[in-house]
Amino acid sequence: MLLRQQVGVGLSNLGNPGNLEVWSIGGGCQCTDRWDNTDRNSHYRNNFAFRTRVIAVDQEIEQVTEIYNMNTAYLETYSFQILGAIVVMALGVVLVRKLSDMVYGVAEKKGIDVTLSRFFANCARIAIIVAAVMIALPKLAIQVTPFLAAIGALGLGAGLAIQGLLSNYGAGLSIILTRPFIVGDTIRVLGVWGVVKEVTRAYTVLTNEDEEKITIPNRHIIGEVIHNSQSDTVLELSVGIAYESDTAAAIEIIAAALSDVEGLSQSRAVQVRIDSFGDSAINIGIRCWVRTEKFYEVKFTCNQKLQDALTANNIAIPFPQREVRMLADAV
Repeated sequence: MLLRQQVGVGLSNLGNPGNLEVWSIGGGCQCTDRWDNTDRNSHYRNNFAFRTRVIAVDQEIEQVTEIYNMNTAYLETYSFQILGAIVVMALGVVLVRKLSDMVYGVAEKKGIDVTLSRFFANCARIAIIVAAVMIALPKLAIQVTPFLAAIGALGLGAGLAIQGLLSNYGAGLSIILTRPFIVGDTIRVLGVWGVVKEVTRAYTVLTNEDEEKITIPNRHIIGEVIHNSQSDTVLELSVGIAYESDTAAAIEIIAAALSDVEGLSQSRAVQVRIDSFGDSAINIGIRCWVRTEKFYEVKFTCNQKLQDALTANNIAIPFPQREVRMLADAV
């Protein structure tokens, strides 16, 4: 701190006692407190730091102001275009739902398979969304051409990276268009079988009597041998009767016993014939068609019906026997 004491008039240096500079002014003196070098350097550093912060704040304010002015100018220039883009996207969302539902309803009225109907509805939905985006982007002063080029490049790279997934989608499209099976059919493929519950572009879902959900990627279905028995599954049974039994009567009894079993197909008659001749029995073969959802239930019921019917009519069901003869030793 600077301390001065005015005593008189006139100026002459009286020396330097300690940290004071004493000047003689006429018949008096003036004393001045002197800063040392450490205080002066600290003062300069603090002053420089303060000025640096002030400059940084000014720059930030300028940047914020510039961004604000740029956004304001953009809104003033493209305000109506932005409003138009919002209206286009809103109309697109509304049309997506209505048009896809309309396409799905028309496909159902024409008797088209549910999987193909969903495919057509999804295609209509995607087409409307793409059209809305293509119309809205130019209104925002966004060029569509660079996006299309970028999408093409990304599509190439993504195609190489997810070949398996794309092959599933390609196979799914083939299944939907060629329709080797539809929802509700019973198919056998890759060692599994069940009722087709859903066919998507990536996978096919089967279900069975145990309510298991079997998901098969579509690329594993295309190119394989597919057994499609529509809504029913063939049930093959066999029962042996004694050689001395009347086979014609036995066939009639078996057919009558199975005629009232619930779950058998009403459109296909039960087939009962001689299947083979065994070592100790004549094997009667039975072929009938049952609902896939009740396959094992009907199988067990049919076996019980066969047992009861043959036993009630005194038709023997032989079991393998071995006759052993002891011969005397030849002398």
